[in-house]
Amino acid sequence: MKNEIRIGTRGSALAVYQAELVKNKIERDFRAVTIDLVRIKTGGDMIRRQRLSPFQTKRVFTREIEEALLKGEIDLAVHSAKDMSVNLPEGLRMGAVLEREDARDCLVSKDGRLLADLPAGARIGTSSPRRKAQVLRKRPDLVIREIHGNVDTRIRKLHANDLEGMILAVAGLKRLGLMTYIAEIFPEEEMLPSPGQGAIVVEVRDKDDSLSELLRPIHHGPSGIRLACERAFLRTLGGGCQLPCGVMTRVEGDRLSVKGMVLGLNGEVQADGEAEGLLGDAEVLGKRAAEKVLEQGGHEILERVRHETEKKEK
Repeated sequence: MKNEIRIGTRGSALAVYQAELVKNKIERDFRAVTIDLVRIKTGGDMIRRQRLSPFQTKRVFTREIEEALLKGEIDLAVHSAKDMSVNLPEGLRMGAVLEREDARDCLVSKDGRLLADLPAGARIGTSSPRRKAQVLRKRPDLVIREIHGNVDTRIRKLHANDLEGMILAVAGLKRLGLMTYIAEIFPEEEMLPSPGQGAIVVEVRDKDDSLSELLRPIHHGPSGIRLACERAFLRTLGGGCQLPCGVMTRVEGDRLSVKGMVLGLNGEVQADGEAEGLLGDAEVLGKRAAEKVLEQGGHEILERVRHETEKKEK
């Protein structure tokens, strides 16, 4: 077993927190191991102000880190699961999935108002087509403004910009100690999360079995099963992290249930699909739920999303 480990991570406060969490968990179980963090700037960090296509499946937020891992410049890579491509590069695999944090979305508002209490025409910030579509499905009278940047940057922008609120992931705010900013947390049944939201993944090289012993204690089986199901759901839809789709999974005993959907960009249409079965069939269940979504009108919705996206890009 190696005694010196290099972990690759993006440089944002949240990304570093996640890498530190992995570092501390490994060092707790293996005191002889020394771990250093290597901060790597990704393409996603450099194009923050550009709109990503909902069908973008390239490794926008992970490519440079994964290339460093393949070259042996780092030994492990830590990612937010929702940033990862549904198909990992050849030679890499998921080594561990940490116990999942709260996967829900929340509203951060200037005066602590709930979504239902915001006045008509109130401006809500989000860069996520999924969040935009679900908010407009609840409140079509609101105005959605694109807002970019890391979590702490977005919080500052709420007060610097002409916004009444913004939608963010509970997990990021909790990890950064910013829970006091939350005005309302939406139940998953009311606002389905992004596939993998709240999950942290440790990525390793396929043949680097020497690190398996280090990662085994920090892997959380149920979280890994849920993530596999949700990634299969997204893979079947043929989109990336900006696709206007949501998915919710539950583990109860030896059973796994999944509910997913896709929406039009303004929340005007929606197609749903569900599946349930054994834990060992996680990927099959995710695929089955996505196929039901497509059968219930998802194909047409995604084609409309593609057309509207291409029209905006011209």
